[in-house]
Amino acid sequence: MAYEWTQTLPVYIFLGFMGLILGSFLNVVIYRLPRGKSIVKPRSACPSCEKPIPFYLNIPIFSYLFLRGKCRYCGEKISPRYLFVELISGLVVLGYYFWLGASWQFLGYTILTLSLLAIFMIDLEHYIIPDEITYPGIVLGLAFSLVNPDVTILESALGTLLGGGGLLLIALIGDWMLKKESMGGGDIKLAAMLGAFLGWQQVLFVFIAASFIGLIVSVIAMLFSDSVRQSRRVPFGPFLAAAAVTAIICGDYIISFYISRFYNI
Repeated sequence: MAYEWTQTLPVYIFLGFMGLILGSFLNVVIYRLPRGKSIVKPRSACPSCEKPIPFYLNIPIFSYLFLRGKCRYCGEKISPRYLFVELISGLVVLGYYFWLGASWQFLGYTILTLSLLAIFMIDLEHYIIPDEITYPGIVLGLAFSLVNPDVTILESALGTLLGGGGLLLIALIGDWMLKKESMGGGDIKLAAMLGAFLGWQQVLFVFIAASFIGLIVSVIAMLFSDSVRQSRRVPFGPFLAAAAVTAIICGDYIISFYISRFYNI
C-alpha cells in the first residue's frame, strides 16, 4: 500500500501543479477576452501600472501570497479572484483525476469545468459569455461524445439542439412577455455547449437546477444588494455553469433518487 502511494504521489504533484498553471492561464483569459485583448501576447502585466510581471513573480498561488496580494511596483491590490481561480483549477484537475483516473472522461470533464470557470467569472463581471469559448466548446463536446461511454454522439447532438433550442424558446417567450430582451445570446450558446458535452438527459437537469439556483440567489441578491435591486439584472451564465458541474458530479444520482422517490421505479 505504501509502495502504491509513493508511486502515485509524483503524479498527483505534477497534475496539481499543471492545474495551477491552467488556472493562471484562465486568469489571463478572464481578464483579456472580454476586453478584446490577445490571450497570447504580450506577457502578463499589472492591470493598474501595466508593468510586465517577471516569471519569478508569476508563480501560481505562491506569488500572490508572497506579494501579499499587492503589485510589487505600484502597490495596488491584486484581486483575490486570481488566487481563487488558480486554487479551484488545481482542485478540479486533482479531484477529477482521483475520481476518473487517466481517462477520456477525465480530460473531457476537466476541459468543460475549467471553461465553465472562465465563463462564470466573465459573465459575473461583464454580463457576456464569449463566443471564443462556447463555439469551440460545442465542437469539443460533440467530439468528446465519441470517446465518452456515458454519452453517445446521438445524445450529444440532441443535447446540443435541446440545449440551444430550448433556451432560445424560453428567451423568445420571455422577450414577448417582458417586451424586452430577457436572455442574452451567450446563454443560448452556452446551453448548446453543455448539451453537446452532457447529452440531452443531463441538459434537462441543468435547466431545472440552474433555474432553482438562480431563483434562490437572485432573491437573496435583490434583498441585500442595492445595485442588483436597482438594475434588476442578474447574469444567468453562472447558474448554468454551477448546475452543469453539479450534473457532472452527481446529476445521475439526483435524477435516480428523484425517479425512485416520486415514481416508485
